[in-house]
Amino acid sequence: MDKDDAPLRHSPLDAEHRALGARMTEFGGFEMPLQYPTGTVAEHLSCRRGVAVFDVSHLGTVRLTGAGALERLQQALSNDLGRIAPGRAQYTHLLGEDGSVLDDLIVWWVAPSWFEVMPNASNTERVLAALGGADVTSTRAVIAVQGPSARATLASVWPEAAAVGRFAVAELEHDGVRSLVAGTGYTGEDGVEIAVPAERAAPLWRALLAAGAAPAGLGARDTLRLEAALPLHSHELGPGITPLQAGLGWVVAWDKPEFTGRAALVSERRRGPHRRLRALLAATRRPPRAGDVCDVAGRGEGIVTSGNFSPVLERGIALGFVPPAAELGDTVVVTGRGQPIEATVVKPPFHRLVLEPGSGAA
Repeated sequence: MDKDDAPLRHSPLDAEHRALGARMTEFGGFEMPLQYPTGTVAEHLSCRRGVAVFDVSHLGTVRLTGAGALERLQQALSNDLGRIAPGRAQYTHLLGEDGSVLDDLIVWWVAPSWFEVMPNASNTERVLAALGGADVTSTRAVIAVQGPSARATLASVWPEAAAVGRFAVAELEHDGVRSLVAGTGYTGEDGVEIAVPAERAAPLWRALLAAGAAPAGLGARDTLRLEAALPLHSHELGPGITPLQAGLGWVVAWDKPEFTGRAALVSERRRGPHRRLRALLAATRRPPRAGDVCDVAGRGEGIVTSGNFSPVLERGIALGFVPPAAELGDTVVVTGRGQPIEATVVKPPFHRLVLEPGSGAA
């Protein structure tokens, strides 16, 4: 069967989403909630101002255990697990020989010889082929609790999980069930992600909603990550895009003697990347869109990779590749759909920007 013809997979929480009236959509081979009846903007603001809960079970989990697991990861991935230790998580890249990002992922280092590697939804098979290990995606659900009130809300349900620190990882027991909890997320807010056995996911989900967490779908997940200027695979990362171009050189352990793609990155660093990912703030509410052309006055053209409306700023925002000479404060004219949009190169993240009164947000 062709991969595109394969039936859609479903989260262990599928019935919960449908009972809440979620609008479902295809993503990475799964049918997942795009939004609930409250709408994406309300879900987004619940996360920024309080607490939201996301089903991110579409993400993959590749488990590596036993002797040799650490060495395999060190040889394949760009970051250096030697910088952390068991009980910690690390953001890293799986690269091609040309230095482009085949996937960006999180490694949960649970115990000395136990790693949970979290690929993007559509890349699990690629990561499995590169690293080995076992695909355990179907055995668990992953629930993300995010927002400034995330830990307080989670503490009323599961205090030990709420105490797991940022980028820490722990195996914990709740109601007789052992789960993995990591202080990670994809919203720009504090919180944790919980990998709970599939058959026990629904009770935890319901308990979090009863404690006051707002359910949020993929729509809010995307606007939140864009406000935080976090990259999305197939937009800011992917074929032909290197960590240096994406402004993620810190994910590369330059002092590691060997890993896939290292030689290409060393060469690119020496000559300098030919483009650079930048944050673009539109002058009005209308956002640039992926694929639009952005002309940086006097410096050349680039392309928008992601764009949307920012509920926090009430302005259009975007990420895009522009000539490396572009600087903060430069004016950008974006063309592609309708009238041109004027934007400014700004320092991310967007949701931390403070705009002057009357600066065109209306």
